[in-house]
Amino acid sequence: MTDDDLLIIAERIAGRAEPDEQIEAFAAAGDRTSVRAYDGQVEAFTQASTAGIGIRVIRGGRQGFAHAGALDSDIVDEVLAEARDNVTFAQVDPHAGLTEPDGVAAPDLAVWHPELADVDVDAKIAMAIELERRVRGADPRISGVRTASYSDSLGKVAVANSAGIAATDRASFCSVGVQALARDGDETQTGYGFDVARVLDDLSLDRAADDAVDRAVRMLGARQPSSERVTVVLEPRMAASVVGVVGGMLTGTRVAKGRTPFADRVGETVASPLLTLVDDPTDERSFAADRFDGEGLASRATALVTEGRLDGFLHDTWSARRLDAMSTASAVRGTRSTPVAGVRALAMAPGAGSLDELIGGVDRGILVQSMSGLHSGVNAVSGDFSVGIEGIEIVDGQRRGAIREATMASTVQRLIVGISAVGGELEWQPGGTGAAALVIDDVAISGN
Repeated sequence: MTDDDLLIIAERIAGRAEPDEQIEAFAAAGDRTSVRAYDGQVEAFTQASTAGIGIRVIRGGRQGFAHAGALDSDIVDEVLAEARDNVTFAQVDPHAGLTEPDGVAAPDLAVWHPELADVDVDAKIAMAIELERRVRGADPRISGVRTASYSDSLGKVAVANSAGIAATDRASFCSVGVQALARDGDETQTGYGFDVARVLDDLSLDRAADDAVDRAVRMLGARQPSSERVTVVLEPRMAASVVGVVGGMLTGTRVAKGRTPFADRVGETVASPLLTLVDDPTDERSFAADRFDGEGLASRATALVTEGRLDGFLHDTWSARRLDAMSTASAVRGTRSTPVAGVRALAMAPGAGSLDELIGGVDRGILVQSMSGLHSGVNAVSGDFSVGIEGIEIVDGQRRGAIREATMASTVQRLIVGISAVGGELEWQPGGTGAAALVIDDVAISGN
């Protein structure tokens, strides 16, 4: 099914709005392949096509929603009827309403590569098997591979509403991932590596394999550290997790519901002057780049933090109306959900220096290579932050032994104020975030 076919379906439903109601239809279709290899064989293989639609109906300030996992005409008509019926059970929301065209032109993005679908399945399977082989043979301390995988996805969406919105979008990507097992005596450690790209030729098995092996092997001999306050160095992958938490707190939805500690701080300094954050789904380097948001408004860059100063929040139509602001085209959604303001393609402005150079400037600290309990350990309302960490001890600018079974405790507010250096090497994560390494001073580490 083409994106034009999806738009025809969405526009047909939007065009059925009665004089006293608004209708929005969000349709999607996609193809995906996933391969998991183990011991030189295919452990699991999936190749599937999916499709679905979600329909919103708004009448008199009441909103009804329904969805289905198919696009047959009779099923779509039933979804519309159900959404209309659900309106009668909804409460009145004076801010409910569909978005309208705002005249912003959609960016021209090269994020669609349909040739990915034409790659022979055997070639995709071979990549997963070869990835496992490379990890097993990379180091004598590697005792096995827990999982080695290849996956790809090609997706198309269309959104249309009775207020004049009509938009289509499409994107594709492929990825590999592997978890290595390293053993020394009775001790076993794990390390995960991955790579992601738009086209198969840009996908690197060596990058994923080398990363997984290095992360597993360097953790051998890990011990629990002493409790103290140290400088923390976050690898780009870990930095992406932390700034992702920050970005999630900077939405109009959270402000409207009183669920963020940054609600009344626009224009104030909330972070180190070294930190600049922008949500920019027009940046093709991000694997979350899109031409339109979930409500059909053209994508645009939104500054969130500039040199430590809070610029504003991410808004969809509802939060913009609720807070007397303008939508930043930040609606995120799927066919099974209604739009909500959210981060789409968050990126840090890089600083200077490689990861090794940042480590060289630390007298005593920890290079954090993994966090556990990130979602349960972060309170997005208060900003309290407490997660388990593993990593490498830093002494006089040199990497020493590995540490594990430690807890890093602070608040999100203190962490971003405490940033003393930002690396110059921006890395793009599978989820779409672009991040560089961060150095954060005076962080409490709890161990033995």
